[in-house]
Amino acid sequence: MAKTKNGKNKRLSTLIFAESILIAYVCYAAFFMVKLADVFAPSFAAQHIFPLIIFTLFIVLSQLAVGLYEPKLRETFRGIIRRIFVAQGLAFFAMAVFTELFLTHVLIHSYYLVVCILMTILSCSLFRFFVIRFGALGLAQTRIVILGAGERASVIENRMRRASDRKGFELIGFIPIPGDNIELGVKKEPILHVNIDDSFKEFIAENDIDEIVIAADQRRGTLPIEVLFDCRLQGTQITDLLDFMERETGQILVNLMYPSWLIYSGGFNSQNYVRQISDYTLNFCLASLVLFFVWPFMLLTALAIYLDDGRKTGASIFYKQIRVGKDGENFGIYKFRSMGVDAEKNGAQWASKNDARVTRIGGFIRKYRLDELPQLYNVFRGDMSFVGPRPERPEFVEQLNKEVPFYNQRHNVKPGLAGWAQLNYPYGASVKDAMEKLKFDLYYVKHQSFLLDILVLIRTVEVVLFGKGQ
Repeated sequence: MAKTKNGKNKRLSTLIFAESILIAYVCYAAFFMVKLADVFAPSFAAQHIFPLIIFTLFIVLSQLAVGLYEPKLRETFRGIIRRIFVAQGLAFFAMAVFTELFLTHVLIHSYYLVVCILMTILSCSLFRFFVIRFGALGLAQTRIVILGAGERASVIENRMRRASDRKGFELIGFIPIPGDNIELGVKKEPILHVNIDDSFKEFIAENDIDEIVIAADQRRGTLPIEVLFDCRLQGTQITDLLDFMERETGQILVNLMYPSWLIYSGGFNSQNYVRQISDYTLNFCLASLVLFFVWPFMLLTALAIYLDDGRKTGASIFYKQIRVGKDGENFGIYKFRSMGVDAEKNGAQWASKNDARVTRIGGFIRKYRLDELPQLYNVFRGDMSFVGPRPERPEFVEQLNKEVPFYNQRHNVKPGLAGWAQLNYPYGASVKDAMEKLKFDLYYVKHQSFLLDILVLIRTVEVVLFGKGQ
């Protein structure tokens, strides 16, 4: 236990030291940024070294005050950004007062503090992003145990087998409890035979466990509520399996979801009128910008389709299809035609990988997502957003609503050109695939935000540039 705590303290000390160096450099660089904006601003000199040290100290202490150096901080990246903003606000106030009282004899430009704070917010946010994203310094890792070793707990074993899936935590083991379906349970993970009584608290303390994940097959009458309550009071995080998987994998396990979790779970914010207006304005501007750059590719794509088979068959280069949009309302989606003219002579069919109905040009434009470009028109009309669940056909939606639980909830937001599910799940053409994609779609519906949209768009650019589309 002492060894583990010493390791954590060392990692935190390394974080504080690294951020202190970063902040000091930013405070130093701010002098030159101000100088670029105003040639009459004072240049960095020896008299500025003491203020630079004080400013760095204020910022680090402010970040300490808002919990950014808390060993057991379990916060989303958005939450960390909010804390960074609050910390910089506190630091700005302290620095302004200190400068006014004690540094009146030092020449500091009036814009310096503002530039310094803005640069610090940006640099600390980027630094924390890479620390969390790549598990640098081991700060993102928490030590966890799974309470349960049956069928429900086996989801972790089956879906998080790779080391890259577990970079955010260190799994100590699974603890079987009464009611677990052992036959369909955990097979290859460490099983901990620990009594769930008062001694369990000692086990948690001795092994420095940060989090207990509840993954019991049967909860009623089997969970040690009083023991878990005591552990929670001592600072150990208690997390439901659904919340744990959502946090670590970016998906919601629809097949394990129960209505009460959905009701009490955070997120699923409704889109109010102001947000709808701002979303449309942003999507309109983004669609205009994209259209400005891609219209030559659209012309070339249209010409290629015409020369490939449009000239012989007289078929249109475009393809209009009815899809289901927000609140279940149907709309017409527009795409460049990538299949033959008789592709659906036998009725609606799932598109599949290496689909024989796809033309020679169709295979290329689907790979690089060029067939989706006419949907910019749908964005202009307000039928779609740039980011959201991909719209599905009414025939399939009717079937999936019957066979996939909570499927209709993906229609709570506008469909999009790019989606979280498309980035995280390979091409699918079945009810089972629809279930898997829904796990990511519901995650997006629950966590929709500007930052998540930016992440999806950035990763979609990678898909387009490197031909990873389906």
